[in-house]
Amino acid sequence: MRRFSETLYLQVLVAVAIGILIGLFEPRLGLQLQPLANGFVKLIKMVFAPVILLTVVLGIARMENLADLGRIGVKSLVYFEVVSTLALLIGLGVVALVKPGVGMNVDPHTLDAKALSSYTSAAPDSIGDFLLHMIPDSAVDALAKNDVLPILFFGILFGIALARLGSHAAPLVNVLDITMKAMFQIVAIIMRFAPIAALGAMSFTVSKYGFASILSLGKLMLTMYITCILFIFVVLGAIARLSGFSLWRFLRYLKDEIVTVLGTSSSESVLPQLMLKLERIGCARSTVGLVVPAGIVFNPDGQCIYYTMASIFIAQATNTHLTAVDVLVLFGVLMVSSKGSAGVTGSAFITLAATLTSLGKIPVAGMVLILGIDRFMSEARALTNTIGTAVGTMAVGRWSGTLDLYKVNQILHDQPTVATFDK
Repeated sequence: MRRFSETLYLQVLVAVAIGILIGLFEPRLGLQLQPLANGFVKLIKMVFAPVILLTVVLGIARMENLADLGRIGVKSLVYFEVVSTLALLIGLGVVALVKPGVGMNVDPHTLDAKALSSYTSAAPDSIGDFLLHMIPDSAVDALAKNDVLPILFFGILFGIALARLGSHAAPLVNVLDITMKAMFQIVAIIMRFAPIAALGAMSFTVSKYGFASILSLGKLMLTMYITCILFIFVVLGAIARLSGFSLWRFLRYLKDEIVTVLGTSSSESVLPQLMLKLERIGCARSTVGLVVPAGIVFNPDGQCIYYTMASIFIAQATNTHLTAVDVLVLFGVLMVSSKGSAGVTGSAFITLAATLTSLGKIPVAGMVLILGIDRFMSEARALTNTIGTAVGTMAVGRWSGTLDLYKVNQILHDQPTVATFDK
């Protein structure tokens, strides 16, 4: 009983089951429980802007030497952009192939989008408008509107400014770090209400659309997990082999961190331990200190898979026709908006809302369909993000000559191999 009271995952699982039963046997009550889900969305929305801003600012400000940014930093950003783009493409391809939302026939006008109303904004008419939209009228305006792209733009500039100030900015960086930890505590408190939100969302979905909708949601969740597993062992496995180490042995080395991420659904929760283990295995401290924080922000592989799959699922479920141009625009927006929230539990759901709003084609109200299973997909996202960042750090270290492969293989295989420390 004590384990149940302390394990959010089990609580959400039970809440989903209860929500399904309410939807099946008390559909009238189920329809009235939708505000529980909408209230949870508003709570997450409340802290979204400061969490995103602080994550981006601190991730860059902790890059102590901007000269390193020109060498290792740029290499890591290029690597992360390429790999996260692959993740977007893989998610897009799988959801288009499996079609988990086809057949739900949901009328988006029957869904209550009031909780997401603050995200609504006009879709850009051109690439120029889109780029100009990234520049906020003021930093306060971007935060007040929860507008993700201007927040990212300002956060990057602020982080670079703090990094250039060096030790002079240390007091402010420490304050921001404490503020971010406080925000994480608020998010942790909010996430305790996830079971209630899941109950409301699932009871409404089943009441409104029947048990067949649950089968479609289960199909989406299963497809998400399978896609993440394939991404880890195929894409990241190939990168690990090219970098000179075994992915499977590397995952065994990180087993404690993997279990922690599964339990917390946040890659941020293992950041200190992950950095320590990467140093221990043979990555130079400067590389680890630069690449890991950047990876948490700019390498959201799991988020990318989720964003494309969730977006197309909602379009399929609501019978929203997307042209090739619409898909390309969605892909382009996600390449930008997916950055900055990978380490924060619950932020992916809000970033998705902001992305769909900026696209202006897929109904944002359709997100209520996936709220009930979002918690379960968050574990796959966080785990993929964490493993992707760890493998990326090793790969960038190998690429820049700061990875001691002799030590890596000695630790992973428990026996020495030929020294291949690249200069």
